[in-house]
Amino acid sequence: MLYAQQVKWVQYEIRGGLQKTESMTFSDSIEIVRFKKGLFSDLYQLGYLNPEMNQEQQGNDSLFLFVNTGEKFEWLRLSSGNIEPVFLLKAGVDLKQISAKPFNYSEVVRIFENILKFSENQGYPFASVGLDSVIRTENRFYGALDLDLGPLIRFDSLKITGNSKIKKEFLSKYLQIRPSDPFSQKKVNEGVRQITNLPYLRWAGEPELSFQNEEASLYLPLDDRRINSIDGIIGFLPNELEGGRMLVTGQFDLALYNVAGKGRNYELHWQRFNQFSQNLNISALEPLLFGSGIDLKASFSLLKEDTTFLARDFRLDFGYRIGSGSYLRFFNRRQAGDLLAVSALSGATELPEIGDFRFNNYGLGFEHSWLDDRFFPRRGALTGFEFALGNKNILVNTAIPPTLYEDVDLSTLQYYITAKLEKYFYGNQRLGLLTRLSGGLLDNPNLFVNDLFRLGGLKTIRGFNENFFFANNYIYLNIEPRYYFDTYSYFMIFADMGRLQNDVQNLPTDYPYAVGIGFSLETGSGIFNFVYALGGSNVQDFALNLSKIHFGYTGRF
Repeated sequence: MLYAQQVKWVQYEIRGGLQKTESMTFSDSIEIVRFKKGLFSDLYQLGYLNPEMNQEQQGNDSLFLFVNTGEKFEWLRLSSGNIEPVFLLKAGVDLKQISAKPFNYSEVVRIFENILKFSENQGYPFASVGLDSVIRTENRFYGALDLDLGPLIRFDSLKITGNSKIKKEFLSKYLQIRPSDPFSQKKVNEGVRQITNLPYLRWAGEPELSFQNEEASLYLPLDDRRINSIDGIIGFLPNELEGGRMLVTGQFDLALYNVAGKGRNYELHWQRFNQFSQNLNISALEPLLFGSGIDLKASFSLLKEDTTFLARDFRLDFGYRIGSGSYLRFFNRRQAGDLLAVSALSGATELPEIGDFRFNNYGLGFEHSWLDDRFFPRRGALTGFEFALGNKNILVNTAIPPTLYEDVDLSTLQYYITAKLEKYFYGNQRLGLLTRLSGGLLDNPNLFVNDLFRLGGLKTIRGFNENFFFANNYIYLNIEPRYYFDTYSYFMIFADMGRLQNDVQNLPTDYPYAVGIGFSLETGSGIFNFVYALGGSNVQDFALNLSKIHFGYTGRF
């Protein structure tokens, strides 16, 4: 053994069915042993089942290997044996692929694995497979498959062992693991992964699988996560424009998840900071509609932009889960825009940038998640896109001279597409990184300002007021290194940069950017967020006196 540790230079020669000579160097004897095993493994896969090796040591640092491949073996035929051809077809096994070919044991193992994997997804997790009637004729083999399925196993009801109040019936439908259905290991694996897509649940331990009396019980240690939130502030101010009356301002946010333990989600967001502007967003999600695999979500939003326009958006989404991390949506969306201040437009010589329209569109959305936690991810990625196409009808406003509409096509085709990609990195217990790339494109020959995407603020490009920018196409990147000082609490720095285009107002292409710092602090009853940001663009200087502070406390229950 001592001399083997001193060998560094090796020359090997293969003889017989193959001819090859090569010289190699190794740092120690362990690498040489691994090389020998790999050499034999390669010969086995080529059908040489009885190779022989001789070696000669010369000096302290030289080794000669002589390998005789021996006889090459082939499959004459591998028959299906007691397995039905349809079963093999569904298992992805084609026995013709190995007939009259070199005997390759790894290929046989792959066939066994495919058969067993298919069996365990059809209710037979204890199936076993082997070779029967193996006959050797000279250097050829003949054999038949022999499958023992074992007992048929069916699912029992799910067992929730944590403190979660989620209904077992809902979770069973969501995971597609229903009592009395044949056992499927694939459904179990995908179901466990799908739990991470439910932000209102978290694991309290490791899931377990138990077999008894030809039934399989899946034990899920799940706890309810406190993510329901309520947050708001109401202000009562003297109305300077209407004496003797009060002006109500403020913000109110309410989000309720997993209502009644059936996965229903409801959200309401309202905001008003002056007399003329406010917005409202309402949404409701009903999962697994009428016991099917389809989710129904209805949402409505209203935006009143000072005295210029009113925008309304009503939408119906029909969603369906594809596998454990993919979600497909089909939707119908009805958007409406109306001019508010029209008294000064009677003498206009061209159509205003803001207009009255109705846009009825149909679209497709897709999202795929590899996140380790949907509510508070640290690792993984999330990607998605949305595309919609429909007819846009421009309404003739009687306050505007009708001659201005003569050369305008009042009914046109309009489409938009948006896409995003988020990636989370988590190097150790303290350091993490969030990167997010988002983009969108909107196209129509007669776009209005109140058609356009709205960007700026805490969720897009920080350092600017909410909905500060209008754009018909955009792309922006968020980079956010984080330092975690608790499970859900961290300090962060960030850099945001983007490219925005507003052709409706004939503005030059804008390249906004922002940098800043902040933190997110988890408390016993909620999360406090603070972000300080400096932003610069064509219409805002990068200056300390224009910095933005975003902060708020969200109570959770």
